[in-house]
Amino acid sequence: MASEYTHDETFLRQDDAVLPFQVDALDIRGRTVRLGAVLDGVLAHHQYPPAVKRLIGEAVALTVLLGTSLKFEGRFILQTKTDGAVDMLVVDFVAPDKVRAYARFDADAVAEAERSNKADPATLLGRGHLAMTIDQGLTTNRYQGVVALDGEGLEAAAHQYFQQSEQIPTRVRLAVGEEMRPGGEPSSWRAGGLLAQFLPAEAGRARQADFPPGDAPEGMELHEVPDDDAWAEAQSLVATLEDVELIDRDLSSDRLLYRLFHERGVRVFDAVPVHAHCSCTRERVAGVLASFDRDERREMIQDDGTVGVTCEFCGRTYSFSAQEVLDDRPDA
Repeated sequence: MASEYTHDETFLRQDDAVLPFQVDALDIRGRTVRLGAVLDGVLAHHQYPPAVKRLIGEAVALTVLLGTSLKFEGRFILQTKTDGAVDMLVVDFVAPDKVRAYARFDADAVAEAERSNKADPATLLGRGHLAMTIDQGLTTNRYQGVVALDGEGLEAAAHQYFQQSEQIPTRVRLAVGEEMRPGGEPSSWRAGGLLAQFLPAEAGRARQADFPPGDAPEGMELHEVPDDDAWAEAQSLVATLEDVELIDRDLSSDRLLYRLFHERGVRVFDAVPVHAHCSCTRERVAGVLASFDRDERREMIQDDGTVGVTCEFCGRTYSFSAQEVLDDRPDA
């Protein structure tokens, strides 16, 4: 269901949800996301430094913005592999509403980056690549798009992904903040994001410049395509967004969109709730153990006669007896 807002409209707060929108006058569609308790739930079981939490928040917000566009049951997986202090980052979104995340990092390198005020998300990631994978299950081939991470962060990588893989003019804004609580209570984290895409009925209006050829002669003029006026206006409006607007718990997604696009007439649709949820189970872990040969399983047994497996996403530990592990068909 869609609705169009006016100055007299009552705006509802929407945390931990994605709100789709459309601006017909500018031929754009998009989504906004605000994460509060969900982000805290994703971070709760790990002792991540604040800088790593901020990076995970950006990645979760981006993944949720993209994953909630799936029109089928499946997974959207964002994964980085880089040379930075955070050398691997994985966010797993299960349609329509479940998300989990995990980061691997060098604690000493992150601490040094924080001391030297060089712990922004783009620097922590460093250089490498970002893969976005859509998995519809065993009956369908996976689709994967890969783009370079060259020190500019996730927003820039998302723009490159859509230009390269989808050929859709796209702008993404991401923001993360730590919210301090009075009385010495633990702080909480908030993340927000907005994705806008130019989707005119006439495909030629969405034409973009070709990628610069890597072997172009020096001095060669690069291919340029001027932006459509409507898309140029939309990009200018998105560029006015401030980080605080994306994470302010007192500014709903509805009101944010009204601020941006009310002169052009913005329509919003039913919000999609998001939940922090890990899909690990004892049965699945037992199945993973069973995939190793018997000698490998025997080597896993600890001195106390058990095998403990900890989920990297949620931190939950599953314990199995030696008999369960060595049985060719472990009884989970």
